[in-house]
Amino acid sequence: MSHPTHSPTTPEDADKFGATDVHIEYAKTAERNEVVYYVDGGRRVYVPGSAEERRLVRKIDLHMFTCVSVLYLLNYLDRQNIGNAKVGGMAKDLNLSSSDYSVALLVFFPAYLLGQIPSNLILVHVRPSLWLPGITLLWGLIATLISQVKTKEALIGIRFLLGFVESGFFCGVLFLLSSWYRKAELAKRMAYFYSAAILSGAFGGLLAGGVITGLEGKMGIRGWRWLFIIEGALTMFFSIVFVFVLPNWPVNTKWLTPEEKALAAARIKADHIGTVQQKMSSWKATLSALADWRTYLFTFMYMMVVGAGTITYFVPTLTANLGYTGNKAQFMTVPIYAVTLVLELVVAYSSDWFQERPFHVAAPACLAGLMYALSIGIKNHTAQYVFLCFGLGGTWSALPIVLAWTPNVISYPNEKRGVSQAFVNMVGNLASIYGAYLWPATDAPRYKMGLGITAAFCFAAAISAILGKYLTARYPYTFDFARWGAEAESDEAVINEKASDA
Repeated sequence: MSHPTHSPTTPEDADKFGATDVHIEYAKTAERNEVVYYVDGGRRVYVPGSAEERRLVRKIDLHMFTCVSVLYLLNYLDRQNIGNAKVGGMAKDLNLSSSDYSVALLVFFPAYLLGQIPSNLILVHVRPSLWLPGITLLWGLIATLISQVKTKEALIGIRFLLGFVESGFFCGVLFLLSSWYRKAELAKRMAYFYSAAILSGAFGGLLAGGVITGLEGKMGIRGWRWLFIIEGALTMFFSIVFVFVLPNWPVNTKWLTPEEKALAAARIKADHIGTVQQKMSSWKATLSALADWRTYLFTFMYMMVVGAGTITYFVPTLTANLGYTGNKAQFMTVPIYAVTLVLELVVAYSSDWFQERPFHVAAPACLAGLMYALSIGIKNHTAQYVFLCFGLGGTWSALPIVLAWTPNVISYPNEKRGVSQAFVNMVGNLASIYGAYLWPATDAPRYKMGLGITAAFCFAAAISAILGKYLTARYPYTFDFARWGAEAESDEAVINEKASDA
């Protein structure tokens, strides 16, 4: 069994490093560069896959995904419960027309795009365990306040505010995940994170049905208003709890021992992720990200997959058009999401196992494109249902791989990585705006335009992934520190008692 190598401490080391200091450096050997770190003055060499590292990763996973999965589930519930509220009486109470409701839906997305880059630039310099739960607490409060709206104008305004506040959460979690996990570990963690969104569809409907029906008129409050109160209160509760659980950065997370902090920092250093003692202005970080062609490659790829993913909003409609009615139309969406979840996890595990990204984007995207294209010409309802299962599964399987591939390539400096991830997510999600118009009711029941364009999105994503494989190999990523006014990457990280409390 592999384990970190312990080396004797030289007198020079003893003078340089104190009892609680940790130093990471590259020590040239005949065969390779080794990541070396110090614990209690003792010199150690990082060995990937050691028993100590596996225990550390399990500990990180437990804390990380207990927090981000629950918060992302609540994020989707708070964002999408407007649909349940509409059916539950909100449209009548607020005198919402069809166009009013559409505006209330769509106004969320422009606001959702505005705060992502600024949020990640702030996150680089603050504690994630405060910033991300703080965002969550605020959007939970806003979601709760929707229960008090009396007019459609107030609803539209508060939905815009909700979108702006939520904008920093998703891209912030992506940045945090890429700061803790090695490149070969990231795809399946992105898939775990995305799984919460898949599960929220079924969970949200069950919760909404129980609350709206069971609490209708209680204390003189309509059931749909209770839905916003309860889901917003749940969000605020968990945001406060997770302040004490969510990780910060490897060098200053309090629930890690000094030795675990050293190992966490060393393993990320081994992948050349981020920088340790590097200072870069937000403006220069933004310019450097926008000047890099890789940012636009991943943005286009992600936009195509997200555009195809807008079919999710119409899955109940598509199942109803296959002949399923009433509750059965809702229940028949469950196998579709079950297939999607299994396929997503299989592709993510395979991507990490083989340490390969392009094919794991292209293959499921091609599968999805083929399924949607076949659905245009096939009239058999059973075949259409199967095609829908694997089409949605292929689409959602490609999403986390793109998100893992981006920081794998644009891995440093921290500020540029944060801006690039936020930009990809921000511009990519523009597809959520125009994608909603691909499925007009006049195209029912075949929806040829929606299926055709969605298939084209998938094939475009696959082509861009293959092109990305060639381009990123032909032009390996580097960063010109001098050009962008940043300090050169440091090979040292000092972890001490004072830094732990930062």
